[in-house]
Amino acid sequence: QQELEDVLMDPSVTELVGGPDHLGGAKHGYPTTAVPPRSDEPSDLSPGTPVPDEDSVVFSKLTYLGCASVNAPRSELTSTEIANYPIYKILFCVRGHDGTPESDCFAFTESHYNTEIFRIHVFRCEIQEAVSRILYSFATAFRRSANKAPLAAKAPPLTPDSDVFTFTVSLEIKEDDGKGTFSAVSKDKDRQSFKLRPGMVKKIVIYVQQTSNKELAIERCFGLLLSPGKNVKNSDMHLLDLESMGKSSDGKSYIITGSWNPNTPQFQAVNEETPKDKFMYMTTAVDLVITEVEEPVRFLLETRVRVCSPNERLFWPFSKRSYTETFYLKLRPVRTSSVQGDFTEPLKLVTSLSFFLSFALTILPDNDEPLLSGSGDVSKECGEKILETWGDLLSKWHLNLAVRPKQLPALVRNGVPEALRGEVWQLLAGCHNNDHLVEEYRTLITKESPQDSAITRDINRTFPAHDYFKDTGGDGQDSLYKICKAYSVYDEEIGYCQGQSFLAAVLLLHMPEEQAFSVLVKIMFEYGLRELFKQNFEDLHCKFFQLERLMQECIPDLYTHFLNLSLEAHMYASQWFLTLFTAKFPLYMVFHIIDLLLCEGISVIFNVALALLKTSKDDLLQTDFEGALKFFRVPVPKRYRSEENAKKLMELACSMKVTKLKKYEKEYHTIREQQEQQEAPIERYERENRRLQDANMRLEQENDDLAHELVSSKIALRKDLDNAEEKSDALNKELLITKQKLVESEDEKRRLEEESAQLKEMCRRELDKSESEIKKNGSIIGEYKQVNTHTHTHTHTHTISVFISVKEVKRHY
Repeated sequence: QQELEDVLMDPSVTELVGGPDHLGGAKHGYPTTAVPPRSDEPSDLSPGTPVPDEDSVVFSKLTYLGCASVNAPRSELTSTEIANYPIYKILFCVRGHDGTPESDCFAFTESHYNTEIFRIHVFRCEIQEAVSRILYSFATAFRRSANKAPLAAKAPPLTPDSDVFTFTVSLEIKEDDGKGTFSAVSKDKDRQSFKLRPGMVKKIVIYVQQTSNKELAIERCFGLLLSPGKNVKNSDMHLLDLESMGKSSDGKSYIITGSWNPNTPQFQAVNEETPKDKFMYMTTAVDLVITEVEEPVRFLLETRVRVCSPNERLFWPFSKRSYTETFYLKLRPVRTSSVQGDFTEPLKLVTSLSFFLSFALTILPDNDEPLLSGSGDVSKECGEKILETWGDLLSKWHLNLAVRPKQLPALVRNGVPEALRGEVWQLLAGCHNNDHLVEEYRTLITKESPQDSAITRDINRTFPAHDYFKDTGGDGQDSLYKICKAYSVYDEEIGYCQGQSFLAAVLLLHMPEEQAFSVLVKIMFEYGLRELFKQNFEDLHCKFFQLERLMQECIPDLYTHFLNLSLEAHMYASQWFLTLFTAKFPLYMVFHIIDLLLCEGISVIFNVALALLKTSKDDLLQTDFEGALKFFRVPVPKRYRSEENAKKLMELACSMKVTKLKKYEKEYHTIREQQEQQEAPIERYERENRRLQDANMRLEQENDDLAHELVSSKIALRKDLDNAEEKSDALNKELLITKQKLVESEDEKRRLEEESAQLKEMCRRELDKSESEIKKNGSIIGEYKQVNTHTHTHTHTHTISVFISVKEVKRHY
């Protein structure tokens, strides 16, 4: 409030800044601390004019565009609109730039009294010049409502080091690996330089952690900048697009992520291959708004980089991939103003109203839609000690591939490092030397499959949330189709079933398609999955029986609740066994399950299933039959989008001992034999009919899900088609214009050709005429010369004759 009032009432700021056009601050969008008034405002609306102590200020021609309530103003948004609210504290305020559609708009974010609810209010004012006056009225209103008591007692004296705050800032660079994920680039240990590849889209990740003194909360990042070189000027820094900002899961660090396209001209210097013996510098800056610090804080990092050849092997698991520096921030107290108010933070203004509008459009509330397969990011980062441990293990394992190292199960239970999964999975499956399957795969993909239509139909529904598989006809879908087709030809008894496509997609994200096919064959034949996929499903029902017995032993109250609801395991666990949890759960959890499956066998599915049931017990005990089915379908998978939740679940799954599977399997077969012997045909048919009805209900539910996906796909395709038609219309218009220009150009060409021919003919006639005149003139000159010569001779003779005659006359006289 003090900052807003000081700036609005200081005429020098108005003269210096020059009006709302300069709201963006510095070149790269630094936030300013106030909105300066317009120099052309009427005197009665001048912000410098004192406002009488009135109950309210009424502004006419003001439109309330809406309000959005949020739990966290930087990360979540709901779509509720409410007409009016009491305002207790304004956190952020903004107005639009001149010359933009938002020039007559303003908005502010406020917090509700004694709650964690935040609301963003957006207004439009027909009188554009009144916006500054409205913002000034906010400050006046809070000043009038201030307490009369002093703000605080005199602060105790500071110790010599109490005004120094220590921060560690780490820089990490990630590159697109071509499969929809970004991996951290390696770092040269000797030269301490990042190894980059030319032309690859990159991400910059900054980790800021305070290590000493009382905590200074980071409110937000308003600028992530980058520039080639060292000791660069601020004007040479280039703003990157911010992707995310916020605290880490443990709350210790503040993480900022921005995207970096190296192909833009300003980054050309760090996109060209560097000689092997040389390196270059790169400067990264992050600008932060920190609570209790009046000015924005910039952390500047200068690092070495080297752009390597695309063919150079860059990954080395033991290299340290981040660059860290320590910063010391020394603060001094600022004398407080006598102005008092309810503001607990300064009123800060961001640079563009589009921040709020895009915020409202892009961040949507959670809904009842199931989680799409292929969701979730999986980082390839891992602690250096863990990588060293795995490196030692792999080195020993390669010396004797026939024997698994003793410490392998313990390491796998913690999860295989993402960067090593492709290699470790092949070793666990025994596919390290499977050349015959690789060669057979190349033959199989050339053959026709009797289930081609089913495979083609399922490809688009496999991992639609993952960038590598979402494009129809893309590399991911093409490889997935070939693997499923090859297996259906290879294993004629089982052929193709839907669960295979999800498992094959998981393998494709870690290895080439030939190796993925080899691992898929091994899993199907040696881990009991073929039995699950057989048409009679007898083995699958045995698995359901085993799961229910395990529930009865480990979670008896939930088992009883399900009995009362007539909720059987096959109604909610079919997909767990048929797809190994790959269809609906986040990838971080899926990959860890495949780690355990390849290491310990199919029994891990029971561990994970029991862990899911145990962690969801309290919620499931409150549900009815329909609510339980919906809970398994939607909230359960979404709960593990958090990497922390998934880690805890897998730790619980690994800690549970499942030891009576063989016993329950024998019990199941015994019961089945007794049922077949004692059960009357009618009862058996009725039981089978009930089972089929249940299966039909489940299939109808899956059909509804697929229908919903189909409608969503059709809507998306319709939208794409509309866009394509609009683009086609525009291109057709351009084509017509181009054709018209072509016709006009051809006419102009013909006209010019005709004019050229006429000019040539005219020149030729003039040339002939000139030549004729030259000949004629030459002839005349020749004749003239002849006449002139003859005339000269005759005249001379005549003169002599005359002279002689004159003499004769004189002599005569």
